[in-house]
Amino acid sequence: MNRAQNAPQVANSIPNLGLKRRNTFGFESSAELAYEITSAEQIPRVLADIAEQKLAWRVLGGGSNVILPAKLPGATLLMNIAGQEIISSDADASLLAVGGGVNWHELVAWTLENDLPGLENLALIPGTVGAAPIQNIGAYGVEIGDYIDRIEAFDTKDHAFVTLAKEACHFAYRDSYFKQNPQRFIVTKVVFSIPKNWQARIHYADLAKQFAENSNPTAEEIFLAVCKIRTHKLPDPKVIGNAGSFFQNPIVPNEQYETLLKTHADLVSYPDAPGKRKLAAGWLIDQCGFKGQRMGSVGVYENQALVLVNHGGGTAQEILGLAKCIRDKVHDKFGVSLQIEPNIL
Repeated sequence: MNRAQNAPQVANSIPNLGLKRRNTFGFESSAELAYEITSAEQIPRVLADIAEQKLAWRVLGGGSNVILPAKLPGATLLMNIAGQEIISSDADASLLAVGGGVNWHELVAWTLENDLPGLENLALIPGTVGAAPIQNIGAYGVEIGDYIDRIEAFDTKDHAFVTLAKEACHFAYRDSYFKQNPQRFIVTKVVFSIPKNWQARIHYADLAKQFAENSNPTAEEIFLAVCKIRTHKLPDPKVIGNAGSFFQNPIVPNEQYETLLKTHADLVSYPDAPGKRKLAAGWLIDQCGFKGQRMGSVGVYENQALVLVNHGGGTAQEILGLAKCIRDKVHDKFGVSLQIEPNIL
């Protein structure tokens, strides 16, 4: 974590900063005032400065889970705290401390290079380490909360640095204590516990197909398979603007699931908590005929109905208009409400 520790104590402030390259949708947007946060120690001073100016504020990481308007009034804190290091290791697990501004996919690759398997199912998910626990990112049967030991953050309510143990984070499907308390915590460091007794997790259909003839793949092989699958299903944000999965997979009671099965025998779903079933939002959207459709400068990706895209020149208003059409049609057809994953700023 040396780079973060050696960062200047006064954050660099930038007026009218363009954010097109800091949001994966590629929307034209600008921040009225931006602060580049390269160390945790800068945060109290920046927030005091913001309070003195009576500005609204928000934190922006990799911009992979946000929908930005043309102008962001007030202050935007750019999370750029870098560094990762193994802080302890015993027979059971290794503890890995990572700065909130580290690129998530680059961290996953780094863990494999350093013989720390476990996060490979989460490869190629865009965004930063600090934002990942807020949404409790997950893919192919693994969630980030499975591997977190503790999180260090600045509590903007109590104006103090705090450490939250995993149990205090209340991780659930695409949810956490941080998400339930928006803007209260600014995540500065995540400490992961990577178990030594690694086991391949390839039960999800796409991965199971990849390893139909190899029931004992290495972590590196899983990493490459996940990258291959995601590259096929999800467009590269550098080529086609997108925020990955735009809707959460809805969770419904078993009774509702059984009712839907009577009229939709091929309904795609997954087991969830007792008495509940998780439906594939992409399948629901596809059944409504949206896959590959375009509305102005935005549309639904041709290879994955769960992904909304900006074909170029699109706006937040356009993407939200398309999202409303999709949600209305899915609700009319299936009686299921879809929840938007990205944060609307």
